[in-house]
Amino acid sequence: MTPPPTPSGTPLRFGYGTNGFTNHRLSDVLTVLADLGYDGVALTLDHGHLDPYADDLPRRVAALARDLDRHGLDVTVETGAPYLLDPWGKHRPTLMSDGADRRIDLLRRAVRIAADLGSPTVHLCSGPAPGGLPEEDAWKRLAAGIETVLETAAEHGVSLAFEPEPYMFVDTVERCLDLAELVGGHELFGITLDIGHAHCVEERTVLDCVRLSAPRLLNVQIEDMRRGVHQHLEFGAGEIDFPPVLAALTAIGHRGLVSVEIQGAALDAPDVARRSLEFLRAATA
Repeated sequence: MTPPPTPSGTPLRFGYGTNGFTNHRLSDVLTVLADLGYDGVALTLDHGHLDPYADDLPRRVAALARDLDRHGLDVTVETGAPYLLDPWGKHRPTLMSDGADRRIDLLRRAVRIAADLGSPTVHLCSGPAPGGLPEEDAWKRLAAGIETVLETAAEHGVSLAFEPEPYMFVDTVERCLDLAELVGGHELFGITLDIGHAHCVEERTVLDCVRLSAPRLLNVQIEDMRRGVHQHLEFGAGEIDFPPVLAALTAIGHRGLVSVEIQGAALDAPDVARRSLEFLRAATA
């Protein structure tokens, strides 16, 4: 399922997550990112920008597809909005909990939206396992839910890009690869690697995480972070040495977006996005 390697010397393509622009209209987000020189956008389905439950969703998706094409922006669809399904419970329900059918419905909607927008992937994560549920049962429920969504993904030719997330049930690249085995090594099951998350919780180095995820790597999210502290920081405010990481992504031929994810930057989003792209371009030079 791994795309052909990127030709030697081809630059990485940078995107920016809409969850860092929550005070902007989505159309304005695209304008700002295109004007700054970004290659794409990581679109989080949520109440404010593109609500997957909106009554006029087809119209909104069609208009967004036109805007993306007009600005020349690629897109990947993300489903990490923490309170989209439950205003009281972050990332709930999960595929492992009661109400898993609601999560499956959301993911299926995301796949159809991705297909209509030309996004090759839908990002997802596990969420927390229900308290008291044996780990073996959690794995079984999670894999069964993923297999159900993969049926819809196969109908639309969209891959699922699963992200290991700190302090969730699937929190490391290794556990993500275990999940890939549980769904039969499906060709449409891949990985979203968050560089900050890897530095935060993985026992492996970030470079080892890049290499381990390479055969299934579809998307990359990127920000600075400190060890053991799950807080998305601007580049230079944390501990990560980025030039070797970006060089490693280039070396493995990564073709997907490398998307900045700094959710707490919404009040200063245009300047943070500008500084982030300047940093990444300098770090790849």
